[in-house]
Amino acid sequence: MTLYLLAFLIGVVAGLRTMTAPAAVSWAAHLGWLPLAGMPLAFLGSGITAWVLIIMAIGELVVDQLPGTPSRKVPMQFGARLLSGGLAGAAIGAAGGIMALGVVIGVLGAVAGTLGGAAARARMARSFGRDRPAALIEDAVAIGGAVLIVLAIP
Repeated sequence: MTLYLLAFLIGVVAGLRTMTAPAAVSWAAHLGWLPLAGMPLAFLGSGITAWVLIIMAIGELVVDQLPGTPSRKVPMQFGARLLSGGLAGAAIGAAGGIMALGVVIGVLGAVAGTLGGAAARARMARSFGRDRPAALIEDAVAIGGAVLIVLAIP
């Protein structure tokens, strides 16, 4: 049951910030917290993969602050979040032998994170009178959530 919840939650993180979820599971695999050796997703444990994904995640945090960044709900952005959530969910699921189910659960989490995150951020931005504080709170939730999720992997 724990892996199901963690796969869903890492999907939610992907819905908030596309690259944060795969970066988190990659670092967890690289550090040996997420056993992926000998599995199709073993590449996530590579040091190169972990570094590339963390750089991409940092870049996304910067790009998200730019005024011309498209909505997360447009097809390209939404699709990327679904793929990211599926990949991260699969990695968590693989640790318990439920990789295929992890993909599905991660994608469902990404849908929830994408739509729920957009709504929550819009409400916060309205209450603050501007978007930047809401975006920074969302960044903190995504990063903090991802760290807590990978630390909770049994």
